[in-house]
Amino acid sequence: MKVKVFSIFRLILSVFIIVFFGTVKTFSETSNLTSLFLEVNGDKEAVIEINLNFENAPKASSRLKELADQGLYNGVTFHRVIEGFMAQTGDVQFGNINYYDPTSVGRGGSQLPDLIAEFSDMPFVRGAVGMARSQNPDSANSQFFLMFEEAAHLNGKYTVVGQVISGIEVMMNIKKGNSSTGLMYQPDYISRAWTVENK
Repeated sequence: MKVKVFSIFRLILSVFIIVFFGTVKTFSETSNLTSLFLEVNGDKEAVIEINLNFENAPKASSRLKELADQGLYNGVTFHRVIEGFMAQTGDVQFGNINYYDPTSVGRGGSQLPDLIAEFSDMPFVRGAVGMARSQNPDSANSQFFLMFEEAAHLNGKYTVVGQVISGIEVMMNIKKGNSSTGLMYQPDYISRAWTVENK
């Protein structure tokens, strides 16, 4: 009798596992599989691939794709990089390596309007990509940041626009700035940015 009950229990448990885990989707499965590629410092081997989060942040994802496809991220620096926290980039107005000014970088954006916040339950884990903003939640524009480590205090307060799915070692090796402010004086930069829609 005990053997029969145990067998029934195993059967029920197996069905539950198949049903439950069969419906759990990964980040990449829930997006439209558009990748944003960032080549760093002109090194064709140093490429970060980001899976854009179109499902939870369609407007922010579209903005990064648009700016990348227009070539506006080419030459843009990682202007604020803090060890153990994150690397910020995307200032298409003041952050280009050819006219880099550490006193102005970080204040600019694109000529497009600011974005409405798209907060979600996606967590800020290592490799998560968030939209940078001011104290106004609806002020994100072109800047974004890549997480070196988990930062739960950002969850639900910043838009998660993507996740690094390859090139994590390239991301981790981005040159770090001032230990407290993260400001850079000879920063690494995005030499080329482009997107690919994975069918």
